[in-house]
Amino acid sequence: MHEYSIVQALMARVDREARAHGASAVHRLHVRIGELSGVEIDLLTKAFETFRERSLCSSARMEVEPVVAEWCCPGCGSPIPRGAILRCEPCGLPARLARGDEIVLDQIEMEVPDHV
Repeated sequence: MHEYSIVQALMARVDREARAHGASAVHRLHVRIGELSGVEIDLLTKAFETFRERSLCSSARMEVEPVVAEWCCPGCGSPIPRGAILRCEPCGLPARLARGDEIVLDQIEMEVPDHV
């Protein structure tokens, strides 16, 4: 299950960001996961539940936004409809994946001290 290694990397990144801002707690994470990323969202969520204990994320919730795969022509930029042959009819070029393979930590909501 590579979801565990993804969550370990995610937690390390969140920890670095939280410490850099002097956070005392992390309340929410927002993550975007592409449908072609190879990540099982249920397994990712379970791994997060395991790894968050005894960390700044111990009471945090993780919101996962699934990202649908989209293909386009690298020449003319035309979108390739879902289910179509992955080739641009006008240009004849093979399609390229425009989105849908990403794993992105989009937002961290954390508790930081007031600065005077």
